[in-house]
Amino acid sequence: MLGGFLAICSAACFAFNNASVRRGVLTASIIQGMAITVPLGVPLFFIATLVSGNLAAVMGFSPIALAALAAAGIMHFVWGRYCNYRATRAIGTNLVAPIQQFNLLVTLALAVWLLGEYLTPLKILGIGLILLGPTLTMSGKQALPGERAVSDEKITPIDAEKPAAFQPKYAEGYTFSLLSAIGYGLSPILVRVGLENQGIGVSLAGGLVAYSAATAVFALILLWPGRWRHVCSTDPGAMKWFTFSGFLVFFSQMFLYMAMSIAPVTVVSPINRLSILFRLYFSRLLNPRHEVFGGSVVLATVVSLTGALALTLSVELVQSLLPLPERVVSALNWRWP
Repeated sequence: MLGGFLAICSAACFAFNNASVRRGVLTASIIQGMAITVPLGVPLFFIATLVSGNLAAVMGFSPIALAALAAAGIMHFVWGRYCNYRATRAIGTNLVAPIQQFNLLVTLALAVWLLGEYLTPLKILGIGLILLGPTLTMSGKQALPGERAVSDEKITPIDAEKPAAFQPKYAEGYTFSLLSAIGYGLSPILVRVGLENQGIGVSLAGGLVAYSAATAVFALILLWPGRWRHVCSTDPGAMKWFTFSGFLVFFSQMFLYMAMSIAPVTVVSPINRLSILFRLYFSRLLNPRHEVFGGSVVLATVVSLTGALALTLSVELVQSLLPLPERVVSALNWRWP
């Protein structure tokens, strides 16, 4: 249950981050935003690791664990984010989001294959419901009576930069959507391998390693002529929102790494997908002119949260709450593979 709760907290913080970034990019570029949010994670994770007394754990990681954690940071914060931005520029958020659901399948397939995890009927049900929830808000542009279509609103950083005369580039968009899904899908597996089941405290040290590696790689990007000058010209108002976003991303990743250290990837990754729905609510909070909620979003939230609950339940807990027939209990105890 704790792992599932931490995963939900991570999804909520990540969604709040998206809403704050959207405010920042109104007057600044994506590179300027990343130059603040990515490096900011290093001192924040350092402080959290130091205060929790787990700083020495950084030196305790095996070479394989260090490599896995560094690769996770690079894949998620550099590779995945770049491909995601490029795909969104090419075909827009509405077409990218459904394709990126593929990252969950990548994660689960690798978890079963490489980590020896397994699926149960409750997990399969939960995964299906969580995938269905976001689809209900993105499957089309038709809104329910009295509501405005969510997909028509500009609620993401890239959408804020998208020109009015937007012409989709389908080949490029679909290619980079799949590439970003691979990056986002692979990073949880690398985190799980790197943390080596050492507990919540050590997960903070793992986050420090991942963020440091991503920052080092991003620093190389800033060496490109003119990049640093461009970053230094960031609008003060945008800098405020990007800094706020950096703190939110820190908490999101901290909760995610903590969840990964104690719960299976097949539970944490699907629950973390709830960020797609949380993002809509936080966008309304920070950007009320760009979002109106109606029945479709409420339904999607209920469906996805039901899926998240199914992922956190054990067969033993279900048996203690409901007097199930023996045949049903036997079916719930089925595992694959």
